[in-house]
Amino acid sequence: MTTTFKDLNLNPLLEKALIKSGYIIPTPIQSQAIPGLMNGRDLIGIAQTGTGKTAAFTLPILHRMKEEYPRVIKTLVLAPTRELAAQIGESFAKYGVYLRFKHTVIFGGVGQGKQVEALSKGVDILVATPGRLMDLLNQGKLTLKHIEFFVLDEADRMLDMGFIHDIKKVIAKLPSKRQSLFFSATMSAQVNTLARSLLKDPIHVEVTPQATTVERIKQFVFFVDQGSKDKLLIELLKHEHLTSILVFTRTKHKANKVAQVLTKNNISSEAIHGNKSQNARTKAMKDFKSGHVKVLVATDIAARGIDIDHIS
Repeated sequence: MTTTFKDLNLNPLLEKALIKSGYIIPTPIQSQAIPGLMNGRDLIGIAQTGTGKTAAFTLPILHRMKEEYPRVIKTLVLAPTRELAAQIGESFAKYGVYLRFKHTVIFGGVGQGKQVEALSKGVDILVATPGRLMDLLNQGKLTLKHIEFFVLDEADRMLDMGFIHDIKKVIAKLPSKRQSLFFSATMSAQVNTLARSLLKDPIHVEVTPQATTVERIKQFVFFVDQGSKDKLLIELLKHEHLTSILVFTRTKHKANKVAQVLTKNNISSEAIHGNKSQNARTKAMKDFKSGHVKVLVATDIAARGIDIDHIS
């Protein structure tokens, strides 16, 4: 039974990066998935945010990739949102810090100039959202004919967001000889059909977060009329022991409204949703993670897959 990352026999430079980041013991999904992935197997992983699934695929991919020049895109990771794509890119940078691979992240909501420039210089690893990837493919700005590793992350959310047709178009452009990894928090009939169309004799790994929501979170329900919601929320969030708070709303308009109300009542807040520019979203996330902003108000889709420590 695996007890440490050293037992996985990863590239010593990956081990060095893990030690630098303070990681010694793999999570269940990492210890179950990495050995098979290092041997080239396809994988279907049922796992939520907080299980360590990103390292479960970034580490074996970095272990198996070979340096080639000129650089061509050998690894493609598809993610549903800009924030999740950025986090995956950060993971490749962190774990591959002592390796010579180059990666870039492409997503919509910003100009494509810098992204195209990065691609033109040559990258080994591409992390992308489906819409921007299809845009650049259609413009002939990149090719997927050299792909050796393909990862579809948060597949259930991809389908919820209507990306199924883009995903199928991307898959059709991939080489038939490749290693494919498929991750989803849930397994509906539609998700299962997509997985079967993508994978060949896959390993199945299913894990839950290290502690369930019930074990880790004190839950309360407040019954309140519509007109009193803002007042109650303000009173709840003013407690000094609450230093980092995530508030969910159903709509983008409501997210903006709640953030404005909280700010007017001296509770530092930022809203994050699909209508915000990428620069605004990035700044909001940075301010929240650093503690400069106490409250992040988000729609479910915008916040899906975001991994933030120290939520009060």
